[in-house]
Amino acid sequence: MGAVLGRQDTHKRSFHGSKLEAKMVEAMQQRASHGTSMRSFDSIVMKFPKIDESFRKCKTIFEQFDEDSNGEIDKEELKHCFQKLEISFTEEEICDLFEACDINEDMGMKFNEFIVFLCLVYLLNEPAVSEAIKMGLGSLEGTFETLVDAFVFLDKNKDGYVSKDEMIQAINETTTGERSSGRIAMKRFEEMDWDKNGMVSFKEFLFAFTRWVGIDENEDDDE
Repeated sequence: MGAVLGRQDTHKRSFHGSKLEAKMVEAMQQRASHGTSMRSFDSIVMKFPKIDESFRKCKTIFEQFDEDSNGEIDKEELKHCFQKLEISFTEEEICDLFEACDINEDMGMKFNEFIVFLCLVYLLNEPAVSEAIKMGLGSLEGTFETLVDAFVFLDKNKDGYVSKDEMIQAINETTTGERSSGRIAMKRFEEMDWDKNGMVSFKEFLFAFTRWVGIDENEDDDE
């Protein structure tokens, strides 16, 4: 499928075509070269409860970085976060990551956006990030690996994106053999393709996943 041209006018800050996305696609393609342990979409769904539990353990970390306790992390707090974890990203890279994850464009990263941010940073395979995750975030490394593995399973042609046809193929490979699998695939795909350009990036997949397991942008308002 090669390069993907999204409808970039749908968002003021388009992720598609950015340097950050190019890095993400390259990292995902490298990861895909090692294959995936997933055998069906059902096997991904069965992991939802464990992933949800793992995500919620991030809340303590999120609250530590939310220095003014307003329920979201701003750019300055994110920079402090990187400094504390001794992660060597440039200011431009930090800003790009922040803007990619701040889907509401309100200049504040909420809990679900923070989870997506951590996973994207993990995919970039910065050694310091792996160490920080192992030390401070417990079982999250395994969770991130599961999410990368799930995306690789869906991305049949290994181009770093999931198309509608690939989603249908993945759902059809499920062990249940339901006649409604095509409709299920379309519903799942529409939930992921939030910019409606017909292709799903890893970032879009992650945001859909946080909703599937029950974590959304209003998560921090429930406590």
